[in-house]
Amino acid sequence: MSVTQSRIRTTLAAHEKSNNLEEPGHVHSSNSLPLFSEHGPPDGGFWAWAAAFGCFLIQFCGFGYISSFGVYQDFYTRIYLRDQPPSAISWIGALTSFLADNVTLISGPLYDRGWFYQLMIVGTALQSLSLFTLSLAKPGQFYLIFMVQGVLSGIGMGLTYGPCMAVISQHFSKRRTLVMSLVTSGTPLGAIIHPMMLNHLFHDTVGFTGGVRASAGFVSALLLIACLSMRTRALSESTPTARYSAVARKCSREVPFILMTAGFVLCQIGFYFPVFYLQLDSIKHGIDVHFSFYSLVILNAAAVLGRCTAGTLAAYTGLLNLSIAATTACGALIISMISLGQMSSVIAIGVTYGYASGVYLATMVPLVTMLTPDLSELGARMGIYFAFICFSGGPISGALLSSQYKWLIPSLFNGVSDRNRSRTSLC
Repeated sequence: MSVTQSRIRTTLAAHEKSNNLEEPGHVHSSNSLPLFSEHGPPDGGFWAWAAAFGCFLIQFCGFGYISSFGVYQDFYTRIYLRDQPPSAISWIGALTSFLADNVTLISGPLYDRGWFYQLMIVGTALQSLSLFTLSLAKPGQFYLIFMVQGVLSGIGMGLTYGPCMAVISQHFSKRRTLVMSLVTSGTPLGAIIHPMMLNHLFHDTVGFTGGVRASAGFVSALLLIACLSMRTRALSESTPTARYSAVARKCSREVPFILMTAGFVLCQIGFYFPVFYLQLDSIKHGIDVHFSFYSLVILNAAAVLGRCTAGTLAAYTGLLNLSIAATTACGALIISMISLGQMSSVIAIGVTYGYASGVYLATMVPLVTMLTPDLSELGARMGIYFAFICFSGGPISGALLSSQYKWLIPSLFNGVSDRNRSRTSLC
């Protein structure tokens, strides 16, 4: 085992040991004060679980909606934006994902300064507005769809994602990994409901305009419930707010944090390939269209199970080992998309990739939290972390796919990117 790997495992072991091999304890420098009140996080109670439920709904309507972009990718490519190549259309979903992660650079520090409620209100309002405006787009209006669905929606999701995950740390300590796993299961659950709803509406008598409006009303109602459910706990008035520049300098000197971030960057390049293209891949291989509409549902149903079980598995394997195993499996399964050609292969890839990707995503935020010794820096560290991992390989995959739909090269490219992440973590 290399010296660097030993340092990573020693760091993780130290944090895990401080909180029953599962959560980081309240570790503070000698010059800092405790982040929470003297009693610490309650690890339960009505408002704690209400906040967790609100965060679950944010995930359901945020990345859960992004994960259903495969429905839009298929509909735009074959019907609504037929004059645009798949690579151009995939920029819409890629930009949404990019901004949802990258805007955390702004929302993270604002959360540390106590702007949680303002971020939730503005972010959910932008997300709701973007969907209602998208319903006004006509066939061929690529740039309007790009700006509304790609830019406006991405900014709204970015303002809410980081803070809603960080606020869990105010309510839970010993159960933090478990609760975060349950909260993030909102993403695959949303990616089950939204594709079924959108496919049914788009290809029925309702059409694109009515379908998007119905989806916008559904999402807006859930976001309103989320905003009413979440509460922050009173922090000590003397708690110092971490300076962003100081946190950035500290992160640049922490080898475990750097390698973790680099590994997740490589994984994110290939992660969205099945999410964006599995439904289109299934249809182009001549598999029944109605069954293909449920390919993303199968994938994300398995992802729910992966996210819900990740917290339990991490208690036995450790977060780092579990994350490495999950990303290695994801890479192998993306490469296996080369052999997709029958209904059984769609089911097999959807179930296995869905579960592995669910476990992978469930380990991301807990790993950042575990490598944050002072939780007053959590918002800033999450902003830095998500700013780096926000890059998606969707447009690259679309360019490699080309208008002739050659699946070999993009499958190899994205699969190898995912497998390289596990090697980076083991360096």
